[in-house]
Amino acid sequence: MHASLTRQSVPWEAVIALDGASPDRLPAPLAQDSRVRTLVLPRPVGAACARNLALAHVRTRYTNWADDDDEFTDDAMSVRLNALESTGVGWCAGWSEDQHQDGSTTLWRCPTPPGRHEAGDVWTYWKSPTDTIPIGPTTILARTDLVRAAPMGGLVQGEDYCAALGVTALAPGILLPVPVYRYRKWDGQMTAQVGYDQLEAAAREHAWAYGRSLRSVLRRGEDLVHG
Repeated sequence: MHASLTRQSVPWEAVIALDGASPDRLPAPLAQDSRVRTLVLPRPVGAACARNLALAHVRTRYTNWADDDDEFTDDAMSVRLNALESTGVGWCAGWSEDQHQDGSTTLWRCPTPPGRHEAGDVWTYWKSPTDTIPIGPTTILARTDLVRAAPMGGLVQGEDYCAALGVTALAPGILLPVPVYRYRKWDGQMTAQVGYDQLEAAAREHAWAYGRSLRSVLRRGEDLVHG
């Protein structure tokens, strides 16, 4: 992840949440990079809590969640930043790729189609909790105030489903038809661990219902404002 960040053409900062791990384990290139700051948590609290606590340390106007074992494409930041600043929308996302151990990649086109989407519309492309999620959470670059208003959900997995639905429900955004993120497929990733599938259905059900309810509440409020 750090190596891919160093290839970006726009300025960036990274906040790394150490979920109960010793800062001594941070690789030297990260520890020596002034653009990287760490939040050291005294005990493991899980991905959702660790990431939410790290939000208080974000100083940039825009935020992108990321996993430390994945990477961004070389133009991931610039292409989305340009779209955000030229259109004034709240978020900009792209497609993702699975990166296999032999170095090959497989493109994933999310169910949400490319183009502009009004607040709350992304959820409509998630027809059922059992279907593929409507957009890749780590492909979203969004205004930091939106990310803080729609942080990680209170789940042990699938917490980023809630974050993605929350951000896209609170503001209009744009999906670009270009890959911006690569998921590295390997045995150590969280989704490959024994027992991961046991709670996936429940996590998706919760996130799907959250997105539906949030959209409904916001749309109802909109109706009230307009009479």
